[in-house]
Amino acid sequence: MPKFEKLTLPNEGEIITFNQGKPNVPNNPIVPFIRGDGTGVDIWPATQIVLDSAIKKSYGDERKINWFKVYAGDEACELYGTYNYLPQDTIEAIRHFGVAIKGPLTTPIGGGIRSLNVALRQIFDLYSCVRPCKYYSGTPSPHKNPQNLDVIVYRENTEDIYMGIEWEAEDKNCLELINHLNNVVIPKSKSLKNRAIPNGSGIGIKGM
Repeated sequence: MPKFEKLTLPNEGEIITFNQGKPNVPNNPIVPFIRGDGTGVDIWPATQIVLDSAIKKSYGDERKINWFKVYAGDEACELYGTYNYLPQDTIEAIRHFGVAIKGPLTTPIGGGIRSLNVALRQIFDLYSCVRPCKYYSGTPSPHKNPQNLDVIVYRENTEDIYMGIEWEAEDKNCLELINHLNNVVIPKSKSLKNRAIPNGSGIGIKGM
């Protein structure tokens, strides 16, 4: 068990373990949660009530989630200090327990992290956003035949533009890269001849 600086573990509960990528979920798992910022203040309490009620409805007293509060975003700065949007406590807690749920997070200003969501994806290699979409009988829908809707959308989460390798216009590294591309790389490319990156451009690198 890692030692946490400012986190309080639940009094009860067990760790979810994984065997060849498949979770082994005990009846009383410990699940870290990040409340989130903005609407997260309202969304998370309602989410917890819904999840706890669904488990109670399905399993009675046989199963229960032991919620473990960890911090990120503005709430983390209040506890850990200015600009500490993603404390090491939180990273170690998620890594140790293997799962977590979070609310919406703010975009840090001046804290060295451009996106907490992307930072979490990259740290834990959450390379795919998997979003099932299925119709449930009795639910209002604007579609003519909603019962035919049963799809899963997969979205890239860590590569492409989410790599976050970027420089603003006039940044020293940006200027050096533009100079190298315009004078070395592009002239050697048959498909890019007679093209050049304009002065004043910023640079963002996509990766696959």
